[in-house]
Amino acid sequence: MQTPEQLLRIMAEQVPFNRLLGMHGESVAAGSCVLVLPVRPDFVGDFRRPALHGGVLSSLIDTAGGVAAWSALGPGESVSTVDLRVDFLEPAGLGGPLRADAQLVRKGNRVCHVRIAVTQDGLLVAEGRGVYNIHKRS
Repeated sequence: MQTPEQLLRIMAEQVPFNRLLGMHGESVAAGSCVLVLPVRPDFVGDFRRPALHGGVLSSLIDTAGGVAAWSALGPGESVSTVDLRVDFLEPAGLGGPLRADAQLVRKGNRVCHVRIAVTQDGLLVAEGRGVYNIHKRS
């Protein structure tokens, strides 16, 4: 079983995509996780506003949800994303960092359900719901 510090280190250092984006953990506990993503100009998807690309927010939501689910697992278990829903509520821009707060809703025998809220400068910019398949090592 991974400690919270190990989970955050794995997420930030061992997953190349997370390193590319610059995600880092603020906190993790059993069934919850807070990740932070510093904003960069190359995250802009709509240059006219400028607003961040939805894929950046979706990636942050998926990663935070996965870490929250993973933090509730037993020894030898891991997770993978089965379903992800993202609702974009306000455009995220070139302001402060994005902060994803993920909370486990339910851990069953086969899947975990997680809710994720993303804020920027105190404003709720997106919400997500993720379903993560539980893999048990044989």
